[in-house]
Amino acid sequence: MEYLYKFAHHLSINLQKNQMKTILRSITLLAILVFTLPALAQTNAKLGYINSNELIEMMPGKDSVEEQLLAYQKSLESQVQAMLVEYQNKVQGYQANIATMSVIIKQTKEKEITDLEARIQAFQQNAEMDFQNKQAELFNPLIEKAKKAIGEVAEENGYTYIFDAGMGILLYFEKGDNILPLVKQKLGL
Repeated sequence: MEYLYKFAHHLSINLQKNQMKTILRSITLLAILVFTLPALAQTNAKLGYINSNELIEMMPGKDSVEEQLLAYQKSLESQVQAMLVEYQNKVQGYQANIATMSVIIKQTKEKEITDLEARIQAFQQNAEMDFQNKQAELFNPLIEKAKKAIGEVAEENGYTYIFDAGMGILLYFEKGDNILPLVKQKLGL
């Protein structure tokens, strides 16, 4: 059980790191905007924005990708669960028989338990990376299709810049045009 808590804590630390990355991206974009918007105001730049998260939610195939990811996640979780059950059984067996064990058997059992702990930790770390890779692998075709449609809409409608409101990097967009309806039309949604 201790490993489940450690795993949950590890996931929360990674989420905090991702939040920091998002904040840093936002600050960087803000700095870029502060320095480039005056130059854009003097040109005939046409600005647009889109919420890419909203677009991805509408796209066909997204539900299938999420189902595949959920199944993959469940298979990883069941493997971790099986390892934890094995660990608990070894610890309980060790604790129940420690009084009757010789020194060499006691050392062997302790090494088995320690080795299993290390395997569980390594598996959890690898499982997290595997899941992220699987997520990228499955979502990339949808993302690429969306990017292509956004680029085509931007070219066809004379946009100079398109900002993504879904990534939380746009602070003000009243003067821009939301191109989501045009991209939806392009994708036949």
